[in-house]
Amino acid sequence: MSKVLVISTSLRAKSNSDILTERLIAGAKDAGHEVKHISLKGKEIKFCIGCLSCQKTQKCVLNDDANLIAEKAKDADTLVFATPIYYYEMSGQMKTLLDRLNPLYPSDYRFRSIYMLSTATEDEMSTPEKAVSGLQGWVDCFPKAELKGTLFCGGITDPGEAAGKKDEQQEAYEFGRSLK
Repeated sequence: MSKVLVISTSLRAKSNSDILTERLIAGAKDAGHEVKHISLKGKEIKFCIGCLSCQKTQKCVLNDDANLIAEKAKDADTLVFATPIYYYEMSGQMKTLLDRLNPLYPSDYRFRSIYMLSTATEDEMSTPEKAVSGLQGWVDCFPKAELKGTLFCGGITDPGEAAGKKDEQQEAYEFGRSLK
């Protein structure tokens, strides 16, 4: 089985995406994967300054938590991003992290499979399209990697509401079991 790194990008307490991420992790572990989980809550992640030094050194010149996350991502077989959908897009902190993972591009990164779990108040199936497109744009920069799957759980509004959504919890669990 593979080494899976799950990155939760919501900063909200009792986040719905975090509740469903816990189920995803349970499913991945039950499928035999080794799972590490990182939450962006409490992490300092500065904005990329576009200096491109990382393309030569494979290290960012900024000193914050993004560097440790990049090292963990580099050594994972599978990456899973969990994000709330805000204004029909991934969370700002997820986008900032993706930008800061730029040192991975010239590196000998291990990951091949990328997945995304997203939640939103809106429940139209088109709701996560821009977030998926944004992540796909990042994945396209890594020729050895592929966006293998996404799970969207919509119609979840209040903090912690996902705790009472048994169908969505089961979907997240099965999504975790299906990771490759």
